Amino acid sequence: MTPVRIDGGKSVRVLVVDDYLPWRQFVCSALLARPTWQVIGQVSDGLEAVQKAQDLQPDLIVLDIGLPTINGIEAARRMRASAPGSKILFLSENSSVEIVEEALRTGAAGYVVKSRAAQELLPALDAILQLSLADGDLIRPRSGISGRLSHQLEVYREDSSFVDGFATTIELALRSGNAMVVMASKSHLASIQQRLRSDGVDVDAAVERKSYMPLELSDSLSTVEGHAPGRSIGDCFHLIAEMVLAARKAHFHVAVG
Repeated sequence: MTPVRIDGGKSVRVLVVDDYLPWRQFVCSALLARPTWQVIGQVSDGLEAVQKAQDLQPDLIVLDIGLPTINGIEAARRMRASAPGSKILFLSENSSVEIVEEALRTGAAGYVVKSRAAQELLPALDAILQLSLADGDLIRPRSGISGRLSHQLEVYREDSSFVDGFATTIELALRSGNAMVVMASKSHLASIQQRLRSDGVDVDAAVERKSYMPLELSDSLSTVEGHAPGRSIGDCFHLIAEMVLAARKAHFHVAVG
């Protein structure tokens, strides 16, 4: 697949998947705000969506969870295998933290709740495309800090292996002059930073020079859950995209975990 561009040099091909016609129409209308974006398919069924993704190989897939035949999470898993170059953004009415985590664990690039779609859908899609520009500079945390692999955003449940594994990866990245973005729970981040400081890493300095960006998952979901105001998912993706693009200018790699 030709790399996605957002400079007007190439049409961005989008597949819209939702079993509710008014929502498909809303998404398609919203996409018209970007003159280079093209809706190449509309699907209402999970299995059909997997087949369409394989046949069309879209740049972006906007995917609901509640679908006939198979749900959107299972569809995303299959799409990741059959259309690995396609970026997936979940657009669902479900705001459960567990569902959001499970959806992102498929390898999807983002999740927007339908009640926030008017404010967050296009910013989230823009951010995903910006990250696509730097795909060659993104690495998976568990693969070390060398090599050029495709971008993958993952969300983990709290456990000691997460803290140990990411603390080690972050330390290696920072000591090598590279950058790291970690999106995790507040307790995860506190444990990771405690581990880093105990190993002699100047976490505050790394944050200040934007080579380490810790993003609290609870903050990113707070607007989704309707609780106290916090950083929205769209904001988080914009922060990540901003860091990735800045990192590219500095000629170092960025891992997003």
